[in-house]
Amino acid sequence: MSEAYRPRRSVLYMPSSNERALEKAKTLPVDGLILDLEDAVGPDDKPQARENACAAAASGDYGHREVTIRVNGLGTEWHDADLEAACAAGPDGIVVPKVGSAQEVRDLVAAMERHGAPDHTRLWAMVETPGAVLDAREIAAASDRLAVLVLGTNDLVKELQARFVPGRAPLLTALSTVLLAARAAGVAVLDGVYNDVKDTEGLEAECRQGRDLGFDGKTLIHPGQVGPCNAAFAPSAEEVEDARGLLDAWEAGAGRGVVTYRGRMVENLHVEVARRVLAVDEVVRSR
Repeated sequence: MSEAYRPRRSVLYMPSSNERALEKAKTLPVDGLILDLEDAVGPDDKPQARENACAAAASGDYGHREVTIRVNGLGTEWHDADLEAACAAGPDGIVVPKVGSAQEVRDLVAAMERHGAPDHTRLWAMVETPGAVLDAREIAAASDRLAVLVLGTNDLVKELQARFVPGRAPLLTALSTVLLAARAAGVAVLDGVYNDVKDTEGLEAECRQGRDLGFDGKTLIHPGQVGPCNAAFAPSAEEVEDARGLLDAWEAGAGRGVVTYRGRMVENLHVEVARRVLAVDEVVRSR
């Protein structure tokens, strides 16, 4: 698993119109980058932002970081040019906002293939509307090229006419539905952003919630959010110690029938979880 697992604990949006920000990103301890051409870029700056993002993605200067480009959405005046340029740059992924159906996924994949996107360039689909949440299973399974679902929680709150509240009760149904869809399809899934960049305690709580729910990681809007996010989505020292102890007990009890560890009955599923914890720990420690 350590060979197949790619950490996406922290995935940071970067405005591609800001060349200093793109340069700084090379030094950040982040797992992934979304070089943004959409919300973070004004209309007049979009052509230059597109050029900057594509040059950055093609540069190979970002080390282990997974580099993606978020294009403008389907139906906008910039989408086609963004998608063609991104395919030519060959990033790790192309992030598309407001993907609403399985057919849109298939159309996007067909367009990527027409534009000659290399095989390693995967599609990341943002789920940001009630309709997309309800169709998330079909969206997630629509193409083998789709690798990640990304929650757009700000747009979801707006579309639901809900409120931003601690604990995110208005969003829990949507979060869980998209998570279930991603796991059923075997694709990764990223939690949405935390808006208050000065509220470290609130960020940490929301990261823990996302990890407890089962998300692979979280999208971020500020470099200061990376450290707490990486810590929350990596196995803790206690989890690693517990996983090693459980595996030792399992191996020592092989052939004896019932195996227990710290008073808990150990079954194959617990062994699989423990092995995953250790594999994830090995990968994130190598960064």
